[in-house]
Amino acid sequence: MQHVHAFGDDALGDLDAVSLAEAIQAGRVSRAEVIEAAIARTEAVNPTLNGLAYEAFDRARDEAAAPPKAGFFSGVPTFIKDNVDVAGMPTMQGTDAWDPRPAAADGAFARMYLATGLNSLGKTQLSEFGFSAAAEHPRLGAVRNPWNTDHTAAASSSGSAAFVAAGVVPIAHANDGGGSIRIPAACNGLVGLKPSRGRLPLDDDFRQMPVRIVYNGVVTRSVRDTAAFYREAERIWPNPKLSAIGDVTGPAKRRLKLAVVTKSIGREATPEVRELTLKTAALLEELGHRVEYIENPPVPASFADDFLLYWAFLSTALVRRGRRVFGPSFDSTRLDNLTLGLDRYAIRRLHRLPLAIARLAASSRRSARFFRGHDALLTPTLATETPRVGHLDPTADYQQIIDRLMEWVAFTPLQNATGDPAISLPLAHTANGLPQGMMFSAERGAEARLLELAYELEEARPFARIQAGAA
Repeated sequence: MQHVHAFGDDALGDLDAVSLAEAIQAGRVSRAEVIEAAIARTEAVNPTLNGLAYEAFDRARDEAAAPPKAGFFSGVPTFIKDNVDVAGMPTMQGTDAWDPRPAAADGAFARMYLATGLNSLGKTQLSEFGFSAAAEHPRLGAVRNPWNTDHTAAASSSGSAAFVAAGVVPIAHANDGGGSIRIPAACNGLVGLKPSRGRLPLDDDFRQMPVRIVYNGVVTRSVRDTAAFYREAERIWPNPKLSAIGDVTGPAKRRLKLAVVTKSIGREATPEVRELTLKTAALLEELGHRVEYIENPPVPASFADDFLLYWAFLSTALVRRGRRVFGPSFDSTRLDNLTLGLDRYAIRRLHRLPLAIARLAASSRRSARFFRGHDALLTPTLATETPRVGHLDPTADYQQIIDRLMEWVAFTPLQNATGDPAISLPLAHTANGLPQGMMFSAERGAEARLLELAYELEEARPFARIQAGAA
């Protein structure tokens, strides 16, 4: 076990993104000092955490030396996950299956994200195409958890979460096709809000899916950083079809009716995770909220099979169209066993796909009915403690990988299908000292309610700080 972080007495200190933006604006620190500190921190911890996919340090230095960009977060360092396009940087999707080439232009999300003033130091590692809940690149190795490097940093947004948790940057891009904002937030002691469908822009490849299950967002160390990011994003890219989030700065006085469930489709959380979830429910009751304990989640019995088939179909679309999408250097033999196994799984079941897609699309109606009687739903973010590196080795047998994934990632995919927002908060730790996230979801457009509740819980049970642990 190794406990790793980069917090120190430099221009970044232990400031969150909001405090850092204010310090830059007030002239207490310069943009150049902040970027140099973030580069030094990256170089200090990346050899252990392995979160860096592409380094753009000189580009970040040049931006810091140029006249300040507009945007609330002007000068604040960040990273972008390596599955969205950034002009001049390759987009490798966590794989070695084709030769790197720089993107010609920013994708839709990067344009919005960088318009907030954030300065990207480069790109972060993910699992191949984001299919696995652990980034363990066969050539580059695993992205490791800074709370305990024997364990995975989790989900496809591994590199971003590891760097934010370790203090390299205060905020980083993550995206979520089955939990990959919330899962790494849960495992690294961070705040991770998956927004409502349509809240933030998507690049073309994600927007063209039959059911849009992928969502962009961020991972942060404080609720106010997440709230400030969505406030700024909404100013740049508002969606009039959704209720506005606005500027959420603290808890609400209104008491909520919440449901609590510790079982997903045929899978109960481990006894430890169940107990931690029930302790969170007890805290909600102490704070005056009404809590209803329910036996089963608002999920149809077919959901797990439908989601897996759709997930596998996305793999087939990539594997079978690889040369057209990624260029003539694409070589499917360089894909990992999970990607290839998902492709085989889908090909054998393509006749079931239309009905699976129809049921997934209809899941939003079931969810809407549930939330007519509840303000939010509490579940554990994950069914078990964060696994060790190697548990989800992508070179292992496909069936072993998928069985282990389905056991662990049992709660997060629902909101990807329904389009509802969900937030993971670092409200618990296991007996082994690992963060264990608690997840709250609500009806589509209700991000403000989730952020207000998150502020209240952060005040009632302040989030553990990695730098307070043993080095």
